[in-house]
Amino acid sequence: MSARIRVSAAPYRTMDGIVFASKAEMFRYAELRMLERAGRIKDLELQPSYTLMEGYVRDGAKVRPIIYRADFRYLDTKTSRIIVEDCKGFSTEIFKLKKKMFLSKYPDINFTEVKA
Repeated sequence: MSARIRVSAAPYRTMDGIVFASKAEMFRYAELRMLERAGRIKDLELQPSYTLMEGYVRDGAKVRPIIYRADFRYLDTKTSRIIVEDCKGFSTEIFKLKKKMFLSKYPDINFTEVKA
């Protein structure tokens, strides 16, 4: 049985018409938008998806792919590197597993976990 996670009501975690999963993610978005306006990052994307394992068929049954959906992706203009970022209050076991799979499959992408 998983622990229940309390999340603020949607109006308290909405910015620019976007409802975020948490206030921490919303505040990080605000920080990243400021960095984008200052020219320190560019091409800010929300919720980029990465396939960690392809789907397949076994015994006639389709098995869905495993997808990791990050919170943000952007280009660091100083280093010219793509950054994939996730904002976490705490790390679930599923997140830890997907993070390991992501780092293994995409070793050239810089991954950052921002603690809330």
